[in-house]
Amino acid sequence: MPLASSTPTLQGRIALVTGAAAGIGAAIARGFARSGAALALCDRDAGALAAVARELEAGGARVLADVFDVRHGEAARRFVERAATELGSIDVLVNNAGGTFAAPFLELSEKGERALVDENFSQVASLIRAVAPRMPGRGGSIVNVTSIEAHRAAPGYAVYAAMKAAVESLTRSLALELADRRIRMNAIAPDAIATPGLGGTLPPTPLGVGCADDVASAALYLASDLSRFVTGTTLHVDGGEHAAGGWRRGPGGGFAL
Repeated sequence: MPLASSTPTLQGRIALVTGAAAGIGAAIARGFARSGAALALCDRDAGALAAVARELEAGGARVLADVFDVRHGEAARRFVERAATELGSIDVLVNNAGGTFAAPFLELSEKGERALVDENFSQVASLIRAVAPRMPGRGGSIVNVTSIEAHRAAPGYAVYAAMKAAVESLTRSLALELADRRIRMNAIAPDAIATPGLGGTLPPTPLGVGCADDVASAALYLASDLSRFVTGTTLHVDGGEHAAGGWRRGPGGGFAL
């Protein structure tokens, strides 16, 4: 059956986005609002989240915002219940929240390791478990934002990279487990995206440096019916960095390792 439109739209859909106060999460929220979605947004930063919510509401979007740490499973479950009650069945879940810090593996404490596991894997699994049963009979879309670090070595960030790789694996497995519910499960692996959380100058990819809207556009595609036959895959929004595999353009214009 042909698509009704080649323009991605979320008109009449309800989307829950985590880590929505800034950077990639805020860009995804803005893109979804422009495409007609009602939004359930959460973040730990109360002030920044309130500012994003006010901006989107001023543009006509319906927004429910709540402040909590996604690592706290009970708080996340309460928010999902509230969103389903006040907005309706959740059509789209974007697991964007996450975080890391630099630490050589042999110097990383058990407490630090647990924090990285909870922030980058456990909360993703918990939210999927809470949201999937609340998606409507027509199905839905779950988008997990991972990282290029899920696909390459990350010295000093070993546990973070391992958890992002775990989310990639979970994405593939749940794409099959949830297919009979018509729930599509995909991931986005960004790299070299200029956001407020990244200090310094990002090394350029073959296409240079990207912005948060580049990731938001990919999320909109995966959330919309344009990707209705896409599940269990990862979209690399990284300017060609994953494909380059360490190759860099030299002064003469050619590539070398």
